[in-house]
Amino acid sequence: MSDANDPMAEIRASFFIECEELMEAMQDGLTTLDEGDDDPETINVVFRAVHSIKGGAGAFGLEALVRFAHRYETALDDVRSNKFTPDADAMRLFFSCADHLSDLIRVCRDDDAIPDDRSAELLAQLDTLLGGAAEEEEEVSADDFEPMGVSISLDLDGLGDLPPLDFDVDDAAPMDETPCYHIRFKPEQEMFETGNEPQMLLRNLAALGEATIECDLRDLPPLEALAAETSYLSWDITLIADVDEAEIREIFEFVDGLCELSVRRAGSDTDAPAVTAPIETSSDGFADLPEPPATVPDDPDVPVAAAPAPVAAALAPSAPSAAPAPEEKTARKPAPAKAAGAAANGPKSVVRVDLERIERLVNLVGELVINQAMLSQSLEQAGLSPHSDAMNGLEEFQRLTRDIQDSVMMIRAQPVKSLFQRMSRIVRESSAGVGKNVRLVTVGEGTEVDKTVIERLADPLTHMIRNAVDHGLESTEDRRAAGKSAEGIVTLSAAHRSGRVIIEVSDDGAGINRKRVLEIATNKGLVPADASLTDSDIDNLLFAPGFSTASEVSDLSGRGVGMDVVKTAIQSLGGRITITSEAGKGTKFSISLPLTLAVLDGMVVNVADETLVVPLNVVVETLSLGAADVEMLRPGKYIVRVRGEFVPLFDLGVELGYREARDSYVGAIVLLIAYEDGARAALIIDGIQDQRQVVIKGLDDSFFRAPGIAAATILGDGQIALILDPADIIAEASGASRTEALSA
Repeated sequence: MSDANDPMAEIRASFFIECEELMEAMQDGLTTLDEGDDDPETINVVFRAVHSIKGGAGAFGLEALVRFAHRYETALDDVRSNKFTPDADAMRLFFSCADHLSDLIRVCRDDDAIPDDRSAELLAQLDTLLGGAAEEEEEVSADDFEPMGVSISLDLDGLGDLPPLDFDVDDAAPMDETPCYHIRFKPEQEMFETGNEPQMLLRNLAALGEATIECDLRDLPPLEALAAETSYLSWDITLIADVDEAEIREIFEFVDGLCELSVRRAGSDTDAPAVTAPIETSSDGFADLPEPPATVPDDPDVPVAAAPAPVAAALAPSAPSAAPAPEEKTARKPAPAKAAGAAANGPKSVVRVDLERIERLVNLVGELVINQAMLSQSLEQAGLSPHSDAMNGLEEFQRLTRDIQDSVMMIRAQPVKSLFQRMSRIVRESSAGVGKNVRLVTVGEGTEVDKTVIERLADPLTHMIRNAVDHGLESTEDRRAAGKSAEGIVTLSAAHRSGRVIIEVSDDGAGINRKRVLEIATNKGLVPADASLTDSDIDNLLFAPGFSTASEVSDLSGRGVGMDVVKTAIQSLGGRITITSEAGKGTKFSISLPLTLAVLDGMVVNVADETLVVPLNVVVETLSLGAADVEMLRPGKYIVRVRGEFVPLFDLGVELGYREARDSYVGAIVLLIAYEDGARAALIIDGIQDQRQVVIKGLDDSFFRAPGIAAATILGDGQIALILDPADIIAEASGASRTEALSA
């Protein structure tokens, strides 16, 4: 059977997907801890993530992952129990362990070689950090269960070859003042599927005080009827400990929703509410905790372990009444309406879908948009009345098409948080490699971007982060000499602006040394020796192929490959990248990307008998020029006056090489374009056809990538039109819109 049809393979794949979510939660928790948060729930989140990964790994026999997660979990448990307070060095080690745990998950998923040396190195550091506590924990056998003087075994005579078991319970401490709790715990099947172990829960429970634990075997069928995937056992526990109910329930918080749990303090009238569905209760409100019958009703040959005297005494009802017989137990009742409503308002269910299926859905939506445009054009050419049934139906069809397109785009959109978390590791590793103290600050992690964009942004952002750490930030000594903090700051932010996604990487370093950049570019022959360049021109030399300011080759830089690769990758996504830098204050790289790579709202325009599409989100307004609206800065350079402001004027037909400059621009149609930073420019066109949704069709490598051409689309009449990037056109523009004086 192939893996595609193998249920275990599907479950295994789901486990690794879940690991990604758990790692994200763990990184969040560690970052919060590193920032000084002392909320106990924060370390609980981290602990639960590692514990869940360990449990799932154990179910699939991933021993290396289980061993490392177990020791890491032990260290985190010491923090949970206040045995150890992590300092800066400890937090760095915890982050390194989290990174290595992520590596182990990846190599286990891909069946690659296990990095045992790295595991041993980190585990040794954990042992040193915790004074050997982790090593001692490792020596505890998984089969060993004797916490707080409790030894548990069961007598299963009559069940064939199963080993004989019976209870041995140490004498309990006096119960005069110490609270006594009766606890009923029954795992559901899902609890075992997620790799959780009842033994660990019972061990932690017994660690709270004096515990008497009884295993209920009444649901256990004959040996020949046992099903390996079914949960039959439950436990009744009497706990004498100076704790409150919340501390008891905290032990079971990892399996909340995966078990039936009832906690009652001796002397109370009723049980506390169960975590999930209520367990079976007897008529006096007790959770089936009286001494069990000597035999299972359905099979008289299978005895049930009798409770020792201390257990029977502890489990007796507070009011003098006889224990009900098993047949008198009430049937399981449905959860009350209030609880059902609460469950309905709980976490939403999630369906994991193969990305290829979503891509196919996106492509179908694109075809739907094209067909809707064709239908619209056909009905308009037929000369039907705007109020006809066909035109009204077309409007409804257009609305539904837009709703479907928006919904599909929302499916593909994902927060950039996972990408930003990967960059945290890059900062840690890069700063350690160059001996700098660097902290990453992230802003806008919830900003949603097309999943394809997120995946293809990983490599460019990695280059930029490493560049910021290696080149952007000064050494610790230089920072102190400049009056700065010894810790360098790299800021990674994301936001939606003007219908695009803006991702910025900035540092608080020394800024770009433009004199040195120009000198290197001149020596490499990238610019003439007598070239007169602006600061922006010099900054953009960093994107020249083969350019590098590194004096020697290192693990991070110096090979002349980096920022040119970044620019190429960004352009392939239909984006652009810019640089701003200020001496002594730092450098900022800004990436502007389309929100989606599938469909956009566009304005269809005519330029020199060519049909083009301009993204609608960059168009502020349309204007018709008058003689008094245009002024000449210098020959060939013009500006247009827009409500008291002057905006540079560009002839789109001239800039694209479609035609010569007009003799006059009086009466010409202008699109007022807005950049992400608020700057504006005016583009002269010949006419406007329509505003519509268009499907983005990427241009493959066989097409020359001309400046300002972002992609192509298919219009309603089947015509192919180019989609423009106005900002790129303006950045590459010659500005020579006219060579003659304006005529009225």
